Amino acid sequence: MYPENFHYTKEHEWVRVDAEVGVIGITDHAQKELGDIVYVDLPKVGTVAEQGKTLGSVESVKAVSDIYSPVSGEVVEINELLASAPEKLNEDPHGGAWLVKIKLSAPDEIKQLMSASDYQKYIGAE
Repeated sequence: MYPENFHYTKEHEWVRVDAEVGVIGITDHAQKELGDIVYVDLPKVGTVAEQGKTLGSVESVKAVSDIYSPVSGEVVEINELLASAPEKLNEDPHGGAWLVKIKLSAPDEIKQLMSASDYQKYIGAE
């Protein structure tokens, strides 16, 4: 259910690291809690993200929820698909519906995040 090669936050974001770039998204748990997603607000390329700080937001029919960056670095790419098809986040949150790619400025921050098994225990206890 939750990919083992991802790292997770308590705010329900994930990051997958490829070399020095972190691909960031929201978890399946997050999209289920939000319900039907209707809009995604993402930062511009070049934005400097800080671990734990707001990176954008996801709007559903129920609520608007902030997205917090699991890592620090510079946004190098955003997922343009979500501008015209935000509902993809409900369909494929761990795959094609990633949010942004960040060039990591502090790769050691990954160590502060949860593994897939830790995250599943965390949401089980929530």
